Amino acid sequence: MLIIQSYATAVILLIITMLCWGSWANTQKLATQKWPFQLFYWDYTLGIVLLSLIFGLTIGSSGELGRSFWEDLQQAESAALRSAFIGGVVFNIANLLLVAAIDIAGMAVAFPVGIGLALVLGVIINYVAVPVGNPWMLFGGVLLVMIAIVLDALAYRQKEQGKAVSNKGLWLSIIAGVLMGFFFRFVAASVATDFEYPQAGLMTPYTAVFVFSVGIFLSNFIWNTIFMYRPLKGERVTFSDYFSKGNVRLHLIGILGGVIWCIGMSFSMLASEQAGFAISYGLGQGATMVAAAWGVFVWREFAEAPSKTQQLIYAMFAFFVVGLALVIAARVV
Repeated sequence: MLIIQSYATAVILLIITMLCWGSWANTQKLATQKWPFQLFYWDYTLGIVLLSLIFGLTIGSSGELGRSFWEDLQQAESAALRSAFIGGVVFNIANLLLVAAIDIAGMAVAFPVGIGLALVLGVIINYVAVPVGNPWMLFGGVLLVMIAIVLDALAYRQKEQGKAVSNKGLWLSIIAGVLMGFFFRFVAASVATDFEYPQAGLMTPYTAVFVFSVGIFLSNFIWNTIFMYRPLKGERVTFSDYFSKGNVRLHLIGILGGVIWCIGMSFSMLASEQAGFAISYGLGQGATMVAAAWGVFVWREFAEAPSKTQQLIYAMFAFFVVGLALVIAARVV
């Protein structure tokens, strides 16, 4: 299997993770307004499963190091399989709740609360489990990224002045953030710490991500079905709508979204041996700023914003870049 053998390469993969996790949602923007997120989400989860399987059968089964994908899957103990699967179940409900929170309360509330909580909890949980890196630089960097997320929220609030904040949206953001902070640890707990000579019973990143993706897809029949028939906002959606309202273009867009997200997840796990799980997760959750960059520079969401709001945007990116540099440096200083 392909193994990352230097921290510099791991950082490159983690930056790609951040770009992927901050960009996949653009595929939903490419879909028409008549294609509800719940229907898009079926194709999105399918894309995650397909890409994880392709990675496992190709780069996860090539070379002489480590274990091949099928060999690794067959030797995995039930505890490891269960842990990765639960990670997918937890991630799926967290992601759906976050999307619902964005729909109800807007980006200004959902992202800083949800992703902010996930970032802090995720880094702490993964660092306590596997303490890799300088804690002062790591948590200092996380603090700066948190400040950047708050500045992002303030900018959105100024942009949407006069809109009331929904208590339901706020609570959904909190629940989503807590759950999102835990899913990565479940997956990490199933992964061997030595990829070249992986411990018996544990899995390589390729196998763990595949089992994780199966957890996402199968749990979708529970979580997403609830969101379809009992939506927190908007009209009820049925399974027949998936076939009657969908077309090849819409389905391919959804699958592409899942592929993009899964590339990020796979690279994050691959980089974890060199970077440590806390740094891998922390850098990945910098995706919030990538999403903000799409909104600012591509979708032009702040094109007509006052200068004060634009100054917040510039400050946000400055804090983010410095925080990102500290997180990266935490492994080598």
